[in-house]
Amino acid sequence: MYSVEIRDHVMIAHSIPGEVFGPAQNLHGATYVVDVAFFRSELDDNDIVVDIGLATDVIKRSLADLNFCNLDQHPDFAGKRSTTERVARWVFDRIAKALAGGDLGPGAAGIERVRVTLHESHVARASYEGAPGRA
Repeated sequence: MYSVEIRDHVMIAHSIPGEVFGPAQNLHGATYVVDVAFFRSELDDNDIVVDIGLATDVIKRSLADLNFCNLDQHPDFAGKRSTTERVARWVFDRIAKALAGGDLGPGAAGIERVRVTLHESHVARASYEGAPGRA
């Protein structure tokens, strides 16, 4: 399986209700390092997994709605905990939609899996991975 991984980051604020979250129940900020990996069994006609320039642009656009946002006030997280896992799925869904819309070019049609990993710190991260057509 071939893969290409693109990295970006996003700065958010949020609080996560629930005793299990301890001090994170209070409003706090986070800078997530975001890795998006694209996987395919065979390379496309240009011998690549995905156009890195297009993928970088799609990831940047996908994260723009979150950057410098308080997720407690974001409509997509209303009534939901904005855990790192849930935010990873939110990003995955936007990447999958961009793939389906052709935003990563015609060669990207062969992408079989996408994994979105959000690094909370140098010691903790969470991911969501799936087939983009079955998101």
